[in-house]
Amino acid sequence: MTACNGKVAIVAGGGGIGGATAHRLAASGVAVVIGDRDGAHAEAVASTIVAQGGRAFGQACDISDEADVNALVDAAVSRYGGLDMMHVNAADLQVIFQDSNAVDLDLEVFDRTLAVNLRGHLLCTRAAIPRMLERGGGAIVYTSSSAAFIGEAERPCYAMAKAGIHALMRHVASRWGKAGIRANVVAPGLVLTENNLKTMPEEFKVLALKNTRSTRIGKPEDIAAMACLLLSEDGTWINGQVVSVDGGATMR
Repeated sequence: MTACNGKVAIVAGGGGIGGATAHRLAASGVAVVIGDRDGAHAEAVASTIVAQGGRAFGQACDISDEADVNALVDAAVSRYGGLDMMHVNAADLQVIFQDSNAVDLDLEVFDRTLAVNLRGHLLCTRAAIPRMLERGGGAIVYTSSSAAFIGEAERPCYAMAKAGIHALMRHVASRWGKAGIRANVVAPGLVLTENNLKTMPEEFKVLALKNTRSTRIGKPEDIAAMACLLLSEDGTWINGQVVSVDGGATMR
């Protein structure tokens, strides 16, 4: 990623992939604001960045709450003077365990999944775009999933939400591309975060690796590398795209 001194980024969802993105952006000179439902975690990520010589701060933000999202964007502008980049990475990965099938699932599971994994992404978009336009443009990257297009027999709510993110991204690219705003999606395969390294059964990891064309399972840094490329000047001519980073699990 090229140096981005003077740029300001928000990472909404600071765990795993989001934390790795925040660190990579900060290392390239970007001032980073981390928002996470767990405010203490957001502050901890920011403190680590500051200790390494970067600029960052964190605050609590539930992206399903419009007031929280607006407060996060306002805080970035107040602290650093504007907004140039946003990585919308937040997701509710607990409700996914109740996401069964279209006939049997509780509709509250559907409502909660879309509230965070889709509506929350819209709220971030609505808050960020006006601020980016004030700076002459900007870039948004949404974290999606291969679940959006592989057609699983389970997790329909999650897949619908992620497919909806693709539609939102293409709308943003089409509507504001000429105004200097780019929007793209990074679609990870299985990524081993610190949390699921502790909790994921070994046999599931073996199966996941078998389904890739790679020698290993993904790391948060793999997704962060693509997200940062899409956000940076290196990605200036990439707009409206879904980029799979999954070790070759999907080929499109």
